[in-house]
Amino acid sequence: MAESDFHPAFVIPVYNHEHAIRATLLGALEYRMPVLLVDDGSDSLCQQVLEQLAGEFSDRVFLLRLDLNSGKGGALKAGFRFLLDKGFSHGIQIDADGQHDVADLPGFLKAAEVQPQALIAGYPDYDESVPKLRYYGRYLTHVWVWINTLSFSIRDTMCGFRLYPLAPLVRQLSEEPCGDRMDFDTEVLVRWFWRGGTVINQPVNVRYPLDGVSHFNVWRDNVLISLMHTRLFFGMLRRLPALLQRKFRQDKR
Repeated sequence: MAESDFHPAFVIPVYNHEHAIRATLLGALEYRMPVLLVDDGSDSLCQQVLEQLAGEFSDRVFLLRLDLNSGKGGALKAGFRFLLDKGFSHGIQIDADGQHDVADLPGFLKAAEVQPQALIAGYPDYDESVPKLRYYGRYLTHVWVWINTLSFSIRDTMCGFRLYPLAPLVRQLSEEPCGDRMDFDTEVLVRWFWRGGTVINQPVNVRYPLDGVSHFNVWRDNVLISLMHTRLFFGMLRRLPALLQRKFRQDKR
């Protein structure tokens, strides 16, 4: 891809992170790329903060407001479509709470220059701030992903620091169902793999979090994630011949 065809922008879903979003935004703006803030139905205080930031940095920041909270996945879907409609080629997803170290971005950009149609997926190098239950609990999802892809090629499907090529991503989202909440990150990556898309694993530093706010709902989101794994498992069974053929070809290389 020619440099003139590479037009990336950040997309940051925001739901009541009024205390952390300024620092997160300032970190992203250091890279002199546009930033889309997706207000996922936040309360009035966060709305005011986002409107202030969008006005303060109006030359580089877009603000897309969703009237109702649709979940992280729903906000990202709206954001990716918005960026594609604006003519951007790639979307860089980071979380609003500051857990992702934007200093890791050059590695994503370098990988995208080599393979512009690849999905660059971060995999975390945690510091001591990570909750141990969350750290060990991720491995259950990893096991299901390995089963549902018949592959160990995806290092992590839960990290929200990613670089997506927008045109194939938006096409995928229009053709296949995908979760709207905390199930989004895993499902969109597995379905990308199923469709033959390339995944590049990129190490990132992760810390927890600047404002101490987590929107993970233990009951609702664990149920949604369990349903997502079930959905993917039966989807894998339907695709089993193709996945086995792909694995056979890769093993022969």
